[in-house]
Amino acid sequence: MAGMSPLFRRRTEPRERLVTLIRKPGCHLCDDAQLVIEKVCGDLGVPWVSEDITEDRELHDRYWEQIPVVLVDGEQHTFWRVNEERLRRALTD
Repeated sequence: MAGMSPLFRRRTEPRERLVTLIRKPGCHLCDDAQLVIEKVCGDLGVPWVSEDITEDRELHDRYWEQIPVVLVDGEQHTFWRVNEERLRRALTD
C-alpha cells in the first residue's frame, strides 16, 4: 500500500498571510520596497500594512538600522532591498 501523498501530508489549514512594511517618511528605499510589496501582494491577493517607525518606539529600537524592513506573518523576511521573486516564494510556499 502506498504511503500518504506529499500533497495530502503537507496540507494544513490555509493561513491568512500578512506582509508588514516598516518604513520611515522620506525614505527612497522604503518607497522602492512598497512598490514591490504592492505588486506581489496585489498579484497574490495577500494583505499588507505599513508601519511608520517614527511612531513606534519598539519598532524604532529594533529596526532603525535596517529600514525598510519587511515582515511576513510577523517574522522578519528582509531589509533594505526587497527581492520580488524571493517575496513571492515566501508567500506561496
